[in-house]
Amino acid sequence: MGDATGKRHLILLHGMGATGEVWLPWAPLLERRWPGRWLAPDLAGHGWSPPLDGYSFEALAQRVVDGLGPVRLGPEDRLVLLGHSLGGVVALALAARQRGLPVDAVVGLGIKAVWSPAELAKSVELAARPVTWFATRDEAARRYLRVSGLAGLFAPDHPVVEAGLRRKDGRWRLAMDPAAFAVGEPRLPVLLDTTDVPVLLARGELDPMVTDAQLKELGVPVATLPGLGHNAHVEDPEAVLALLDPYL
Repeated sequence: MGDATGKRHLILLHGMGATGEVWLPWAPLLERRWPGRWLAPDLAGHGWSPPLDGYSFEALAQRVVDGLGPVRLGPEDRLVLLGHSLGGVVALALAARQRGLPVDAVVGLGIKAVWSPAELAKSVELAARPVTWFATRDEAARRYLRVSGLAGLFAPDHPVVEAGLRRKDGRWRLAMDPAAFAVGEPRLPVLLDTTDVPVLLARGELDPMVTDAQLKELGVPVATLPGLGHNAHVEDPEAVLALLDPYL
């Protein structure tokens, strides 16, 4: 969390399988360029955030709200939400008018807009699997990188990876609750209809999970980041932070 005392707070929300630590490389950049405080919480069932009895975008959003307590928002405070993939959907849920949060804008990066029946069935199957234990940290780290989609972007011994692992009785597991995979398909048109704040949907040009055409059908501004993939926020933090220039 940044230490600046500005009235605009940036909330960074990670994707499925990752943790708030995925934003760690952003820290020096944000200290230079973001005028207010910033937060990068773990979504429920990820990192150090306890699991939920049942996963929904609403429940994930409520856990973020619960974690805002120590921030003590005042009457002049405003929020800017930047979420990647799952985190982008949670950001839209947070911006719903009925929540009454002082949100200025939402940027959703790499949100998967169209799901096939096979993809949804696979998510349900993954959610039903028991926790897998590994004999070594390296095995667990490599699984974490695959599950979070961060393989090739962080080395297994990187601090970002450490946040996604847990050790018990000499064995290793992922910190993530597998049941989180069952959160389901986001109803993006409904979520967009429930918010009155500006929304920008962005994607890396090479992201295989969502197309420009799919995002443009949603009727909000779309930004395409040249040469970047699904984890554009890791590949080029400066390019993604530039999407927030109107709020700097």
